[in-house]
Amino acid sequence: MNLKRISPEEAKELLDSDEEYVYLDVRSIPEFEAGHAPGARNIPLLHRTPVGMQPNGDFVNVCEKALGKDAKIITACLKGGRSMKAAQILMANGFSNVVDMRGGFMGEPDPMGGIAYPGWQPRGLPVTTEAAQDDTYEGLLQADAPPRSA
Repeated sequence: MNLKRISPEEAKELLDSDEEYVYLDVRSIPEFEAGHAPGARNIPLLHRTPVGMQPNGDFVNVCEKALGKDAKIITACLKGGRSMKAAQILMANGFSNVVDMRGGFMGEPDPMGGIAYPGWQPRGLPVTTEAAQDDTYEGLLQADAPPRSA
């Protein structure tokens, strides 16, 4: 199955539609807390540790428990790499409605350290540092059923 990649504007359109898409922010907890799309849910693909970024061994299980395999998911991260990997992992584990947001929250870098493809924030899309408990990783870890509808 091929992964569909969409622009931040397309992601915003899907989130605003009646199709009940979930913006799945796969960045670390501190990255998420520093700013994210309103209504985003945070399930890190990697955890920041004293020795660097380490895989979250519970990623797929938490996604399945908190979102359900039939959820319409838009994966997103900081620059686009982690979210593309997360989307591929979810699809390989039976999630059927996954798209990846190209550019992530900040944008894809160019070889000189600039931004080659702006992400969510540089495009002026809404950003918040607030999150409902049910949208944080801690809250999603406690989920016992697929999430409420929008």
